Amino acid sequence: MSSAALADLVDFGALNAMDSLLVVRHGHIVVEAHYAPFRPGLKHVVNSVTKAVVGTLAGVALQEGALGPLDQSVVDLFPERKIANLDANKKAMTLDTLLDSTSGLDWREPLSNAAPESMLQMARSRDWVGFVLDRPMAQAPGLAFDYDSGTWHLLSAILAKKTGTSAMDYAQRKLFTPLGITDVMWRHDPQGITIGGYGLFMLPRDMAKIGYLHLHAGEWAGQQLLPVNWVDRIYHATVDMRMGTTPSFRYANGWWTIPDKHAYMAVGFLRQLIIVLPDVDMVAVVTGRKHYPFVPLIDRLTGAAKSDSALLADADAGARLAARIRDAATEKPSETSPASPLANTISGKSYRFGPNVFGLKSLRLDLVSPVATYEAFFDRSRVGRPDLRVGGPLGLDGYFRVDENATEQPRATKGRWLTDTRFQIVSRSILEGLVTSSTLTFQGDQVDVEVEDNHGARGRFQGESKD
Repeated sequence: MSSAALADLVDFGALNAMDSLLVVRHGHIVVEAHYAPFRPGLKHVVNSVTKAVVGTLAGVALQEGALGPLDQSVVDLFPERKIANLDANKKAMTLDTLLDSTSGLDWREPLSNAAPESMLQMARSRDWVGFVLDRPMAQAPGLAFDYDSGTWHLLSAILAKKTGTSAMDYAQRKLFTPLGITDVMWRHDPQGITIGGYGLFMLPRDMAKIGYLHLHAGEWAGQQLLPVNWVDRIYHATVDMRMGTTPSFRYANGWWTIPDKHAYMAVGFLRQLIIVLPDVDMVAVVTGRKHYPFVPLIDRLTGAAKSDSALLADADAGARLAARIRDAATEKPSETSPASPLANTISGKSYRFGPNVFGLKSLRLDLVSPVATYEAFFDRSRVGRPDLRVGGPLGLDGYFRVDENATEQPRATKGRWLTDTRFQIVSRSILEGLVTSSTLTFQGDQVDVEVEDNHGARGRFQGESKD
């Protein structure tokens, strides 16, 4: 592969808010870049790449004889439930239609910047499986693609029924352990069912193993973990995703396919990607924080593969590639500004907030100590959990500060004064790629807060100090 082209690829990642980039060709890691403050050894949320992993588990269970035929009625697999809106269309919903996202359920989760209304409603419900099963039908199964995290949660529940264990435990025994994957986190619903549509955290190298398994038609270290025709179903996907783009996209088993590019992808929100490119014997993994077009990335990957055998060494290009990888791992400071006279006044005060879309209950800042800090509490009573405390150091010099004690959910946070009365906090959940910008405007004992994040959420609300 061309080192010069790969150096450009690393730069492409920096321009498009990647957290990590990994390229494997002919079974060897060719490029591995981590973009600060993300760093090696950290898991990253993979969002809807989870669907492709659940689809892979379904293939494993099918090969073992645990899953049974794919034309089984989904309704018949839940005889213990009284299902609402039960009609002929719902009775015709099968495992096949779940795997192709053609269930026909009425579900609103567009592949756009619009809010995933049905997914959010499911997440707020006490019984996720019941919420999905009770949805009315919008059309007959098998007619058209409709992106739906709910039906993937049904698949997870069905895997649990069929295997006698959770999808997480089944994956540990039948998929992760054979692939040498040992460090994962996978969230579950209120009933303890592993979330089927999202919620999985993985190391980028472990994501690459999932791709490598599909690159080699389901074989790993001489063991056939997946049926060959299961991977072939992805490689020859026929379900039109109706993206309205050129080239077009197809779907099967939780994987996206671009036939014109011979590219097969597990895709998660904000560009969590496993890309399989059989024509050039390549797997690429990306984690990140924003959307960008797929095709330019794929073209850069395939364009960097210049030969099936080794190229002549290019010392200058190799040095440039190494430099770009080092540069990606080095945080660049943002703009700074002098402290406001208000810093002394507001430091140590606790500001309390009424109900708001972000669930923020209270906020306390210390902007005058040698190490600036913040502490916030979020209301989680809606999901039956105690308040969530988020806090730690706060960089005022243009660099993020990370609370190294927060091993499960480390956050990188920095702030600066925009004016004498307005202070901005930028917080990054390093494992989730969630970036939140909050602008606080202080007036007397009151604070006005404007919040927006890269998931599309926005809100404005007020708080007051009683100190």
